[in-house]
Formats: sequence, structure tokens, C-alpha cells
Amino acid sequence: MRRLLLATNNPGKVREMRRLLAGCGFEVVTPAEIGLALEVEESGASYEENARLKAEAFASAAGCMALADDSGIEVDTLDGAPGVFSARFGGPGLDDEGRTRHLLARLEGVPPERRSARYRAVVVVASPGAGSHPHVFEGVQEGCIATAPRGSGGFGYDPVFLVDGRTQAELTDEEKDAISHRGKAVRAAAVYLRGVAGS
Repeated sequence: MRRLLLATNNPGKVREMRRLLAGCGFEVVTPAEIGLALEVEESGASYEENARLKAEAFASAAGCMALADDSGIEVDTLDGAPGVFSARFGGPGLDDEGRTRHLLARLEGVPPERRSARYRAVVVVASPGAGSHPHVFEGVQEGCIATAPRGSGGFGYDPVFLVDGRTQAELTDEEKDAISHRGKAVRAAAVYLRGVAGS
């Protein structure tokens, strides 16, 4: 079976993507599993640019197809911030919990009706070799920002991202996968990969 490398070192993303890519026709592997130590600077101006940088770098380094995503949370009252800077929101040295606290502090006093937000994910599948054409998939999930964290599941901003009265961190893995931004994008990529695997 051909290999598909997940171009991420984030354990939360690895768990999620492995679930979503089950049955895609490829052996899904991580950088650690194939002995690849690679960090790619996310210097792009968009989710797609960052995902493409990672997918192409990992595909080239490993000599196999690679799948990368870039995602973020966009808060309307913050003019779409943190957006592409979601993983660096609040400055260096903050973990998921610290970034979430920083977001809540920025929204202090903002009423519920003005806390609308969305998660956006862009997934890129790249092949090694010059002239290969990356394939791009996008998923969006609408919600709003809670006033305090709730739940112990998920990662990132999930404890404050509200969907139908529950935060993303209060959902089961199956519930989250069915509606999440990354779930939508990776499922679309899986359809494409099944076509490649069967060709």
C-alpha cells in the first residue's frame, strides 16, 4: 500500500486525521514513524499558502505523497482575527490554554450576539517531484465564542468554540468529526485519495 505522510507534528491533528482518513487507500504515517524530523516555517499569508508549504516540503523530504492542513479561528468582532495567526495568537511561548485565555480577554464584555466566529481549515495534498500539482480542499464551521472554557476534549480553541449550545471540547470524537472544519476538508481529501489509490 502506498504511503501518505501527515505533514504535522501536532498529536491532536494526527489523531483526528487518522480517524478521518481511515479507508482512504493509503497507509497513513507520521514524520516520527518514518524517522523524519522536519519543521516548516508557516510564512504564508493564507491558510492555503501555509498548508501548501508544509505539504510540498514533507512530500519532497519523504519521497511520498503528503497531506498538510492549516486552520484557524476567525472572530467577527475582531475583524476575522486571529485567523491565519491562530497558532501564534498572543505571542510566542503560549500553549493552547494560554492562547484561549488571550482570546477570552480580548472579548471581555462583548455580548453573546457579537461573539460569532468560525473555524476554517485548508488541506493540501502534494506529491513529490517537480511539476506535480497540489490538490486543495477547504472546510468551514460556523459557531461563536463562549465566555469561559468548557469540556476536556479536542484541542486548540475547542473549549470556547460553541456549536448549538455545546463547546467543541464537549463533543465526542465522532460528533466533532461529523461537523468540524477539518472533518469536512479531510473527508473531501479522502475522496480524492481513494480515487488515486484505485487508479
